[in-house]
Order: sequence, then C-alpha cells, then structure tokens
Amino acid sequence: MRTIVKSIVTGVLAGFSVLAALGAEPDQKPNIVFIFADDWGWGDLSCHGHPYVKTPNIDRLAKEGTDFHRFTVASGVCSPSRTAVVTGHFPARYNIDGHFAWVPSNAKRGMPDWLDPEAPMLQRFLQKAGYATAHFGKWHLANNMIPDSPLPSEYGYDEYGAFNCAGEQMPVHEDTMHANAFIEKSVEAGKPFFINLWVHEPHTPFHTVPKYEWRFRDMESREDQIYASVLSHADDRIGDVLDTLDRLGVTENTLVIFSSDNGPARSSGAAELTLSYDTATGAGWGIAAAKGITGGRKGYKASLFEGGVGVPFIARWPGKIAAGKVDDQSLISAVDLLPTFCEIAGAELPDSYQPDGVSQLAVLKGAVAGSREKPLFWKSDARWPGSKSRPHHWVGYAVVHNNWKLVASQKSEHVELYNIAEDPYEENDLKKEKPEVVKELLETLENWKATLPEKPTGDVFSSERKTK
Repeated sequence: MRTIVKSIVTGVLAGFSVLAALGAEPDQKPNIVFIFADDWGWGDLSCHGHPYVKTPNIDRLAKEGTDFHRFTVASGVCSPSRTAVVTGHFPARYNIDGHFAWVPSNAKRGMPDWLDPEAPMLQRFLQKAGYATAHFGKWHLANNMIPDSPLPSEYGYDEYGAFNCAGEQMPVHEDTMHANAFIEKSVEAGKPFFINLWVHEPHTPFHTVPKYEWRFRDMESREDQIYASVLSHADDRIGDVLDTLDRLGVTENTLVIFSSDNGPARSSGAAELTLSYDTATGAGWGIAAAKGITGGRKGYKASLFEGGVGVPFIARWPGKIAAGKVDDQSLISAVDLLPTFCEIAGAELPDSYQPDGVSQLAVLKGAVAGSREKPLFWKSDARWPGSKSRPHHWVGYAVVHNNWKLVASQKSEHVELYNIAEDPYEENDLKKEKPEVVKELLETLENWKATLPEKPTGDVFSSERKTK
C-alpha cells in the first residue's frame, strides 16, 4: 500500500514539474498582454476586410479568440484614451482632454503636464496581486518635451522601455524584443505577468523598413505602400510575441488583447508626401500616407463619433474565450479594462476606489450585453460648428446610456441622438422623434459635468510653468 501511495505522490509531483517546466503551474494566475496600437482604424485589419493591408498574426488572434465589434475607447485622441485604460476613469476627471504636448500648450488648454503618478493605477493593483508588470512602447501620459515629467517606472511598472516620455527614448521597433525578454524572465521566475505593449503603428511619422516596403512593392500608390508596410511590420512583431508565448508553453494561460487608442488619422485636406520628424521617434513619412479606414464608421481620429472612438478589440484566452466568434452586440469601453483585468487576476480594488467602468469578464467569456446600463461619457475641446474639411469633429460631449448615444456641441446648442445598438454607423438622428430621451441624456450629461474638477490638482505641473 505504501508503495502505491508513494508512486501516486511521485507521479503527481512529476506532473507538477512538467507543468512548471512548460510555464503552466497549477492554479497559476493568468498572464495578461494588452496590445494597444496608435491610430489603428477599425477597418485596418485583413480580418475586417481591408483591401490590401495584411495582418495574419492579428487575424490569428481573431481566429483563436473573439472579435468584439462594439468596443470604444474613452477619447478620440491619444493621452486621454490611455489615461482611461490605466486608471479606469474617464480622463476628464484628470482634466486630460487632449494629447500631452509641450508645457505652454498644456497650460493653454487647462491640462496638467502629466498624469498624476498618485492616481489609481491598474498595474499597481496587479503588482499587489503578485504580478510582474511592464510597459513597452509608446507612453504619452506625459511628453518627451517635458524633461521633469515622471518616468514610467514611477507609475507601478517593474520594467519599461518607452518613447513620448522623459528620459531616453526607446527605438519604436524594439518594443516586442523587450516584451519577449520580460515574458521569458517572468516565466522562469514563476510569476504571472502583465504587459502593456503599446506599439507606435500606424501613427505618424511612418517609420518604414525596406523588408516591409518590398512586401508591397507591386502597389501603385506610394502612400498605400507605406501604410501597408508599417502595419505589416507591427503585425509581424505581434506575431513574435505570440510565438514566444507558444514556445514557453504559456499560451493557454495568457489573455492577449489587441486594440487601438483611437480611430485612424487623416489629413484634413490634400497633403503632399514628405518626410516629417518627431522628437521622440525620429524621421519618417508624414500625414499624406495616413490611409486608415473605419469600416464605415463616421469620423476619424479626434472625433467622438464612432469612427474616432470605435476601434478593434480582439481577445484571445484559450479555453476561456470562445474561438472564432464575433460579438457585434456587447458595448465594452476602455474604462472597463481595469475592473475586468483585476477580476481576472484576483486583484482586490480598494474600497476608496470607484471605477467608471464595470468588469466585462462574463462578456469576454461569451455573455452578450447589447445595452449599456452604466453611462459612458466623453469630453473633447472640439468647437461648433465643425469645419467643412472635418464635418464630424464638432462634438464636445457625448454620452451612451442603455441603447442610446447623444452627441452635443460644447454648449449643447446642437445635439444629435442615435440608437447606437441598432445604428452603429450613426446614420439616423432621432432627436426629433425622441425628445424625451434627449432631455434625459442631457440631464445625465449635466450631472456628470458637475462631478468634474475645474482645474488639475496635485503634483502634475512642470517647473517650466514657473518660468513662463
């Protein structure tokens, strides 16, 4: 009998050793890799029907996971959108309504110079739950032109490599190299990991590489060739990360999400193809090569219509998230990511913290939520009336509640109402047919505005302000 028991114990321990060697220890918390692109339009994927862009690795995520068609970010531009991800709050709560620029521009717009490092942070909550945390790629929760802004390491990351931040700028194409090294280190240490992989593409300047230009050498349009090549390069790097997860045997225990911070950029008029220079990322091709598409959604980057805030969201978690599925009904927001990731990780949220979003773990696993009971809000510095060259960029505020979306100018002198569940392309303005809904949503919006701070507070200002 003792021999039998000893054999069983030995076999179990051996099984545990095999699992550990494969990076899949029993009851290990799931890893999370959040890939956040920059200006990647909803239609800029071959799995979303793009006519010439090829994204086989992201397509693989869609084939092995679920493609959520109704995900929205919290802003039509970069910095506020990223603020929502890491805080779980609407960025207006921090007076972050536009992108972080140099100090005079931030001051003129009533913005801080960086996101407060003392704000609630997703990565800190995960650290307390035992996770190794890292950020690789674009930052833009400050700006490289503000040298006294806090480094990403002050926000709860064990490791980082970044650009659009203070300090040394990581080369844009080294993002996944560092991510792969961090994954290997974490697996070897037996720690669950959380990685923000915030890729540069397809933001301007477009940093092309000969290998990828050659891949699209037969295209007649030089601008289209440039655009396709940078997306293909990013897709290949994402594929490298997926291959690393496979090689280390942790794919089954890793949630991978691909999304974008806002819709695609477009020139407001005819633009000549020229080189441009960014102080954080260097020289590359300018806005004329911005050929992103929205899959029929109205507006582009900086708009609060769906073309500006409706972006790709593909989630893969084998055995937990259905493979090969499309969810075109569930309304998910970027402010939902913090509570969702924390529930997945078993990370407790402090009693004092109230997220603006809700956990969408059940939706990720297959439940369908076609309406939005907890309201979503957006704020922008857009002006009414809109210009002829940018007709969908006049919205100053927006609110989504249940199936309805109301968009309003800064002073609410013009509003439009859409049944966003039935009309995701915002084609049928129903304000005349549903005045009671307009009234209710305007009241909801005004009540939310009353909760917002008049000006930034905390240690969020550069010393440069004192000298201006």
